[in-house]
Amino acid sequence: MKISSAEFCISSPSYRKCPTDGLPEYAFIGRSNVGKSSLINMLTGIKGLAKTSGRPGKTQLINHFLINKEWYLVDLPGYGYARSSKSSRERWSTMMREYFLHRAALTNVYVLVDSRIPPQRIDLDFIEFLGTNGIPLTIVFTKTDKEKQREVMANIKAMKQALASSWDPLPPMFLTSSLTGYGRDALLDNIESINNSLKQI
Repeated sequence: MKISSAEFCISSPSYRKCPTDGLPEYAFIGRSNVGKSSLINMLTGIKGLAKTSGRPGKTQLINHFLINKEWYLVDLPGYGYARSSKSSRERWSTMMREYFLHRAALTNVYVLVDSRIPPQRIDLDFIEFLGTNGIPLTIVFTKTDKEKQREVMANIKAMKQALASSWDPLPPMFLTSSLTGYGRDALLDNIESINNSLKQI
């Protein structure tokens, strides 16, 4: 897929405030500081489209970006930021749960996982939540250039093993690097394939 246009549309505090045009939405989410904004900028080829920050938990709203005037890339607030207040975590939980369970335009969720570290319970629990509720998902391993490949592959293997007890087959998985652009074409082709399948329905 070639990205010919990408523009920010709206930041929403609730799924009820999101765009109403019914275009398919591809949501990106992961633990705070997983590299989500950098990945979005790499995918779209527009530096600064999604605001990057060294401070975890910066994204607080549901952010819609219109891609090629055909589909939305949705930047969701990260989870697992320990320094956020209890009220903030409860607000995030409500906002995200409602979005995932009630957003009709949601087409696929890309769960970003840091490839540098072993599987985290918070990621596994979130993936399980999506699977239990029948929400299509894809796992995207980020920062594959930041660690020795032996460690990266060991962590990916451990993730597959952790999911194997409840997933058959396993969710689709992609390896990416926002620094080198690795995985960009494969991920965009995945979105294009899903879009094409929707047009045939």
